[in-house]
Amino acid sequence: MIHQVELELDGLTLKIETGRIAKQADGAVLVSIGDTVVFGAATMSDTTRDGIDFFPLVCDYEGRQYAVGKIPGGFIKRGGRPSEKAILTSRLIDRPLRPLFPDGMRNEVQVIVYPLSVQMTNPPDVFAMIAASAALTISRIPFNGPIGAVRVARVDGQMVFNPSQEQMETADMKVIVAGTRDAVTTVDAEADQVDESVVLEAIKLGHEYYKKIIDLQLELAAKVGREKTEPKVHKIDPELLAAVRAQSGSEIADAIQQPDKATREAGISILKAEIVQRMAPNFPEREAELGETVEKVVKEEIRKLILDKGVRPDGRKPDEIRKITCETGILPRVHGTGLFTRGQTQVLTSVTLGSIEDAQRIDTLEEEGVKRYMHFYNFPPFSVGETRPLRGPGRREIGHGALAEKALAPVIPPQSEFPYALLLTSDVFESNGSTSMASTCGSTLALMDAGVKIKAPVAGIAMGLMTDGTRYVVLSDIQGMEDFSGDMDFKVAGSANGVTAIQMDTKTQGIPPEILCEAIAQAKTGRMFILNKMLEAISEPKTEMSAYAPRVLVIEINPEKIGEVIGPGGKVIKKIEAETGASLSIEQDGHIYITATDKEGGERALKMVEDITREVKIGEAYLGRVTKTTPFGAFVEILPGREGLVHISQLSDRRVERVEDVVRVGDEIAVKVNEFTPQGKINLTTKGCTQPGQPAREPDRAPMQPPVAPVAPVAAPAPVEDRPDAEPGIPQATFRPKR
Repeated sequence: MIHQVELELDGLTLKIETGRIAKQADGAVLVSIGDTVVFGAATMSDTTRDGIDFFPLVCDYEGRQYAVGKIPGGFIKRGGRPSEKAILTSRLIDRPLRPLFPDGMRNEVQVIVYPLSVQMTNPPDVFAMIAASAALTISRIPFNGPIGAVRVARVDGQMVFNPSQEQMETADMKVIVAGTRDAVTTVDAEADQVDESVVLEAIKLGHEYYKKIIDLQLELAAKVGREKTEPKVHKIDPELLAAVRAQSGSEIADAIQQPDKATREAGISILKAEIVQRMAPNFPEREAELGETVEKVVKEEIRKLILDKGVRPDGRKPDEIRKITCETGILPRVHGTGLFTRGQTQVLTSVTLGSIEDAQRIDTLEEEGVKRYMHFYNFPPFSVGETRPLRGPGRREIGHGALAEKALAPVIPPQSEFPYALLLTSDVFESNGSTSMASTCGSTLALMDAGVKIKAPVAGIAMGLMTDGTRYVVLSDIQGMEDFSGDMDFKVAGSANGVTAIQMDTKTQGIPPEILCEAIAQAKTGRMFILNKMLEAISEPKTEMSAYAPRVLVIEINPEKIGEVIGPGGKVIKKIEAETGASLSIEQDGHIYITATDKEGGERALKMVEDITREVKIGEAYLGRVTKTTPFGAFVEILPGREGLVHISQLSDRRVERVEDVVRVGDEIAVKVNEFTPQGKINLTTKGCTQPGQPAREPDRAPMQPPVAPVAPVAAPAPVEDRPDAEPGIPQATFRPKR
């Protein structure tokens, strides 16, 4: 039986339907708004997975390009690994759902969501979150939802709910807010240095807005009338827990108070083994349970230490930041480097500059085009003292890299000011909490070291929370143990002017607004402290780029002349690149980006392009090269790729019997534009022109007419840094106006 519910949202109808398709799933829905239709299904295994200490939830989102009427590009049409956007959407779905399942649940749950039809005025990611929640809500799967979700953007100073793709392109802030009726569980924000108060306003508005979406799902669940399964949850034996607390609680409390991560973890591991061995005779054949119980008590003692004494495991106060050191320029051949160390978290970020041709090509469901600023994040096993095989980037690596990329995106100079592709690579060398925010800080250091004129330096900090239901403490700069044992991971990045990125996850049923306000205010204080430490190492971008970085020159030509620069079959552009060693990237609007490893080659290529695109005028003189002779005249190349004909009657003031008596292939001769034919061809003359470098000829050769007016050779362009039209602050790049 088909059930459907509807809700009016800002002039559009949001529909949630079940019972039409995927009837064998535990829960399946179609969520539609406008022409966007998203499918969501949830399924649970009947048996539990034993021997694990986590809830085995998997959320998968796939972008199907048929949803927008596209056939995938390239050789592989079926598709393979999900796109980065799909992986990030999967993480976005997972984060607000995970804390809403019963504690101790060990049944495998899989949520699969994908769009069937997409209208980009209604982007599918937020509605995918709603589809996942609705599928769980109407299913038999134990779930303490539903959740609501909404994207809030600020466009021209106004808050807009569920903005279109076009509106998002002009917005200075976009915030995805998700959670329950009582509290927010997830925030994912990107902003152009927006004040914290504006972000908080968007979160509060989003929380109120999505409550009606929660009510809609509850209405559908009531119609379906399916009862929830009573979960078989894994619980720690209270008797065992009381025994460990009584016998070993004080030992555990002492063991966790150790500043060094490796020493602390080794000590806890040894103590855990001793406790299990000591208590095993009293609880025969329950060693595994004893080990798990000790872990539980460790978390309890960390929480008690912070809530009761206001002291953290490494001895810091709740708002205290670990020791920070910053270094730049440590790799000689790299275009820019930044080594950021915070406590026992250390990240090295490297900047590589390239031509616009090096930009990443994007062809996904949501977008297509190029991406000139990229950030990759790597998390090797040695960073946490482990051994495991090296594989490609997983969801965590992609997610952390995307967050650091988002944090810096608003301050990257536009292509018109800095015509380079930028690849930032963050390698984690040590990890003890918030490597994504360390990557953000390392990126700022590396960009300034590379001479990139960023709009403002950006720093990031990870905030945490410890609560027992009545009391709470907000923690600045959380380390790994506090993240593992705590209730919130709240990452905030920004400049001195405002926020650029936020990502918040919780392990509780949500974070009340008053705690959010306190956390974001405390984050700003911590962020500014970190930023000042970074500025002590490098206060502003370098004025000169690395000697090993490519040089990019930019010229804007009339788009109608693009064909002349390319030439038939690419002949002209290939010639320019072969002779100068530079590479040319031509865009449809007439911008040509010339990338060279040396300044001289770039300047030569620039001059050749300028010559090709110059307007040839009647009466203008040129020093040309003879490319071909015929019985009726000589063809002379006056500009790269531009030839004209000197008729035999125009080779001399005297009668010429044979063209070869006057000129031969390869000769350089001075010519003047005489006329254009109706077909657009150029007729030249030598009359009235000097013949510089006249080659010697046979005695019987007809004498040349004496020179009349010297023609000055075309001057080489001035060095880039001396040109009045050069872009300020970028001595290696210049911009020429449209000709």
